[in-house]
Amino acid sequence: MNTVPTFILADNQDITRAGLQAYISALFPTADVTNAADKKRLVPLLTTAPDSVVVLDYTLYDLKGVEEFLIIVRRFPSVRWVLFSNELSEDFIRTLSAEEHISMVLKENTGEEIRSALLCSARWERFLCHQITNLLVSRSHAAPLFSSLTPTEQEILRQIALGKTVKEIAAERVSSIHTVITHKKNIFRKLEVNNIYEATKYALRAGLIEMAEYYI
Repeated sequence: MNTVPTFILADNQDITRAGLQAYISALFPTADVTNAADKKRLVPLLTTAPDSVVVLDYTLYDLKGVEEFLIIVRRFPSVRWVLFSNELSEDFIRTLSAEEHISMVLKENTGEEIRSALLCSARWERFLCHQITNLLVSRSHAAPLFSSLTPTEQEILRQIALGKTVKEIAAERVSSIHTVITHKKNIFRKLEVNNIYEATKYALRAGLIEMAEYYI
């Protein structure tokens, strides 16, 4: 398709929108660019511009999860998506890897890769930045260790990664604080981590929680 699409910036950071606006204006001087600060504003724009390119910061947007996002993707099959975030979990990336209309690029990427993502989406081509491509073609290093956790340990790791204290976890599980502390020690030993920060990073990489949950 040779026509210039409408670009919708679904990003809540002013500096990011300004940077994207500059890139788009340089690449497509005649393109219409509009903002959608939340889902309530995004859906009507997609209805009026069904062939648009949406640049979405998934991790900071008001989507409840990947399932809700995919519902919108299915509802508007002619829309092309550029997921543009600081970090996306491996589980999330692999879930969306089969979606041909979804490109993925990280905010830490070079200007060249960001421009390539915009150009490819405008041409109905998919673009994946080099970090995401490498992740998809390589085996996850997190999987072997994660598989050693019991279902109870996986759930407690999830609660730890969401910022809950040992006391709060024990209360929710109707368990003793000592039992939760023992589980926590076993989790750290199996994952070969030393603190909550490292455990949280592991939970994100393993897809146990999504960045959207982490920032709530």
